[in-house]
Amino acid sequence: MLDLKRQYEPLHQELLAAIEQVLKTQQFTLGPAVAAFERSGAAQLGVAHGVGCSSGTDALWLALAAAEIGPGKAVVTTPFSFFASVSAILRVGARAILADIDPVTFNLDAGAVERVLDSAAGAQVKAVLPVHLFGQCCFLPFGRARGLTLIEDAAQAWGAEWKGVKAGALGDIAAFSFYATKNLSAAGEAGLVTTNSDALAERVRMLRSHGMRRRYYHDELGWNARMDGFQGAVLSVKLKYIDGWNQARRAAAARYHELFVNAGLAESGPYPLHGVVLPLEIEGAHHIWHQFVIRTSKRDALREFLADRKIGSEVYYPVPLHLQGALKQLGYNEGDFPEAERAAREVLALPMFAELRADEQETVVTAIAEFLS
Repeated sequence: MLDLKRQYEPLHQELLAAIEQVLKTQQFTLGPAVAAFERSGAAQLGVAHGVGCSSGTDALWLALAAAEIGPGKAVVTTPFSFFASVSAILRVGARAILADIDPVTFNLDAGAVERVLDSAAGAQVKAVLPVHLFGQCCFLPFGRARGLTLIEDAAQAWGAEWKGVKAGALGDIAAFSFYATKNLSAAGEAGLVTTNSDALAERVRMLRSHGMRRRYYHDELGWNARMDGFQGAVLSVKLKYIDGWNQARRAAAARYHELFVNAGLAESGPYPLHGVVLPLEIEGAHHIWHQFVIRTSKRDALREFLADRKIGSEVYYPVPLHLQGALKQLGYNEGDFPEAERAAREVLALPMFAELRADEQETVVTAIAEFLS
């Protein structure tokens, strides 16, 4: 699925030098390496502020807490995402209300969100949390028009754009993850909160350091969610290369499309019959292909077939959030979100990373053709 060593080898000396500089300064928590990444990352995304933190999950919590989303308030988000998209909402004491997804992009369906906002529960909603799933932006312009805070879950979308505006700059505040599998990855756990609001940025900085604006003076109940210096150093090195890596991913996605079409395996969507439905880049979007996710009605059998041939694949995500055991309190049942539930049965992520070779992609598609025949 992912070969991190191929990315590391060309950067070996540069990364070691950056890490050594942190050792020399002994600035292990925040410090100049983190501050440098915060500035460079914000500039690359076109936002006023980037605030480094300890993980993408903490970035979501910090964004929600900084926006003063808490008890008595509700947030609309998707049932088809990683667990943190909902758990962060619950962690701040707010109510998570779900809306179904679009079957083509797997992102929140705008019509489904508007139906939630127009329902009886809509009066409680103070924010919308779209997830830019698999590297394609989910933009919901009506959110601000309704006076809602727009909080982007951009964990999978560094460099993605919507009509020329980068993920992280589309809403009021956004959260990024630098987990090892992400397009831009740290050497461990790290995250970033981005915003154009001076007030929100100041609150995030305070909350990530135990609610302190001055050392040992605690204004609010914050958390220890600071980025360490090593991660800031690693990310500053990798930031210089991310645009090129994203272009390589786009080229790999284009090759996958060509290979599937030439093999006669691609079906018009959104639902598969006998072949596979390919992921699409919709008009207005600049997809950075964090994952290349096909749909097939024979997903589990295909995955086993590929594994037997030592071809990696992954299911993102096998259980929609409303059916997770830890989230029963949300009050949803099977059948409430049919698009998310169908996607959970059909999606399969194929190998996708910047260094993926054309011959490896040919091997993947040839194996899928063999399975389907």
